[in-house]
Amino acid sequence: MLAALRPLTRRGRLFLGLGAAVTLASVLLEQRDLMRVGILLLALPLLSAVLVARTRYKLASARGLRPARITVDGVATTVVRVENVSRLPSGLVLVEDAVPWQLGRPQRFVLDQVEPGGRRDVRYEVHGTLRGRHTIGPVSVQLVDPFGLCRTTREFTTTDALTVVPSTVSLPAIPLTGDWSGLGESRARAVSSSGEDDVIPREYRTGDELRRVHWKSTARSGELMVRREEQPWRTRATIYLDTRAVAHRGVGAASSFEWAVFAGASVASHLARRGYGVRLLDAEGTWLRPPGAAGDAPAGPEAEGLLLDSFATVGLTETPALGVGDPAARARIRDGLLVAMLGDLDLAQAEAVAALRHGHSLALALVLDTSGWASRSTAPEDGRSARAAALLSAAGWRVAVCGPSTDLPTAWRSLARAGVTAGGAR
Repeated sequence: MLAALRPLTRRGRLFLGLGAAVTLASVLLEQRDLMRVGILLLALPLLSAVLVARTRYKLASARGLRPARITVDGVATTVVRVENVSRLPSGLVLVEDAVPWQLGRPQRFVLDQVEPGGRRDVRYEVHGTLRGRHTIGPVSVQLVDPFGLCRTTREFTTTDALTVVPSTVSLPAIPLTGDWSGLGESRARAVSSSGEDDVIPREYRTGDELRRVHWKSTARSGELMVRREEQPWRTRATIYLDTRAVAHRGVGAASSFEWAVFAGASVASHLARRGYGVRLLDAEGTWLRPPGAAGDAPAGPEAEGLLLDSFATVGLTETPALGVGDPAARARIRDGLLVAMLGDLDLAQAEAVAALRHGHSLALALVLDTSGWASRSTAPEDGRSARAAALLSAAGWRVAVCGPSTDLPTAWRSLARAGVTAGGAR
């Protein structure tokens, strides 16, 4: 009984109580006309409850979101459709769409009576204030009868996913050598990347040119061997992002970590546009694979968006140590171009990072002077970032020391030459 009365509004319960009182009084006073009034007062809220309950399950909802990926401070448009599939018109419809706080406040709308078979579209905008993957919805509708006696709620299950990726800047093109890595069996690998002879020979076939004969393999096997051709080659790069919480200073969007994410996303976008297969590793050496990516290093037209999806969800880790001691992680990092976004490093950690550079391969580092983001109580030792940068430079890295006011394109351009560059570190 109580469950049946739950959809009634205060007005509906007042009508119900008043109708019961009038009906009882009419019986005691033997007033038939007064009893008609009491029965009417009792029937109205009950009929409203039946009407609203019937219409509740005759509503359909659909939704859409464009675009599904925006940058920080970008805008996306959500469309919510409510359709009345019953043979009766609906009453007043209150529509509410759940919106996470990172995108704004929940959206509420009022729709007038929806005719049988009619539909109403509601549009609103959400603003991406914080990066991440956010769920919008589900939609809930409240139905109110024309007299305001009964109200019931129905919640749909459909949601939309909105990815807010970091904002990026366009970077200038600089010479990037020693960054080739192959996937097949033909073209001669640039030995400047590893200093090794990676030629994979095969048996001689009629028509092969003699200049392709691989004499070392021929002498070793006793059969004529030639170098393979038509290998699909592409450049590969690894972005190593320092995600340790202890290595960064500042809070929220104004922290050094968010600046590192912004820089890493800009570099990844720049390299993807130049045809690189880019991989993102966190401080522990774990691959941060973008959702839907095939393989370890996405490439092609959709690579940029997939990489930005990875940067949208990356967060700080509590592990204080750098996870670069794992041989498997070191092997992945050494394959191709290496770009590191580094927070606060002591000398031991700087030495561990310096060892990631292999042979004559190109390694670039943006070392953050985190004192620029720190309060007096959390400021790191003065000159620590400069010493770490000098150690990396001595190991053959190209280094730029960056601070809150550093212009990223200028810092990136400075990496075209060897040594340490410090610009706008404070």
